[in-house]
Amino acid sequence: MVEEHPYARLTPDMVLDAVAAAGLHPDGRLLGLNSYENRVYQVGLDEGQPVVAKFYRPGRWSDAQIDEEHAFARELAEREVPVVAPLHSLQHEGFRIAVYPRRGGRSPELDNPRTLEWIGRFIARIHAVGAAKKFKHRETLNQKTFGHEQRAWLLAHDFIPPDLLDAWRAVTEQALSLVDAAFRFSFKDIRLHGDCHPGNILWTDQGPHFVDLDDARMGPAIQDLWMLLSGDRTAMTRQIADVMRGYRDFMQLDRRELQLIEPLRTLRLLNYSAWIARRWDDPAFPAAFPWFNTQRYWQDRILELREQIALMTESPLEVD
Repeated sequence: MVEEHPYARLTPDMVLDAVAAAGLHPDGRLLGLNSYENRVYQVGLDEGQPVVAKFYRPGRWSDAQIDEEHAFARELAEREVPVVAPLHSLQHEGFRIAVYPRRGGRSPELDNPRTLEWIGRFIARIHAVGAAKKFKHRETLNQKTFGHEQRAWLLAHDFIPPDLLDAWRAVTEQALSLVDAAFRFSFKDIRLHGDCHPGNILWTDQGPHFVDLDDARMGPAIQDLWMLLSGDRTAMTRQIADVMRGYRDFMQLDRRELQLIEPLRTLRLLNYSAWIARRWDDPAFPAAFPWFNTQRYWQDRILELREQIALMTESPLEVD
């Protein structure tokens, strides 16, 4: 018997009923927004601006972990850090749901040094709050949770083509040995945004605001900075200098964390493959990632990890 997908029973009527259960008055307008891990909808109201309703993927986070995410968002908002915090948090028909105000914006211009400096300043404000105490229930980002556990899961399931299995096993073992070596120094784990890529930063004339704390967790501060970097070593050196010019207004970064940039990128690549594989029974994933689990996909991942091995043997970026 095929197990029913957790979102199979999530109908438009259920979405509207959930928003009504939060004490709001939906007018029937419903628009699905781009999200794979969860299900997210813009819902029109009889009065006022539409809201955004997020239905958490059942079984991914515990209630305590979701509550910590919401508490962190509200803690940041109370300190006037520009994050979008939930208006309502509730359970309805077996789903955990958060209802947010709708906040628009455009993609930040990351080739603009002033933009990077501004974003760095606000990430530092997130970290200043995040460093004040620890999460009790949410996970920690490290080489075990994002690397070794994901590798073991993929090796235990039939996703990697047999003729590429030995090569993938060898390259991931070598890559993770370098990641392990990079993580051996002692640094402070703090509460992070966790997934601070440009898509989670929206820009308006008033500056940036941050959305989607779904991946908030404990980890090194550099995790929220390295995803702003792209290009060759010269370009990334210039970009991290721009980011740090704003970051230092509110926080000091342990310079040793710069050596974690490429290891964290390696962990993200490995975790990404495992994330898609773990969700492959969700019909949204084969439709969105038709190239996954093909011969070409795993060949490219092997080459990608070999490039990361070379990058991890280079000296870290330097910032004056």
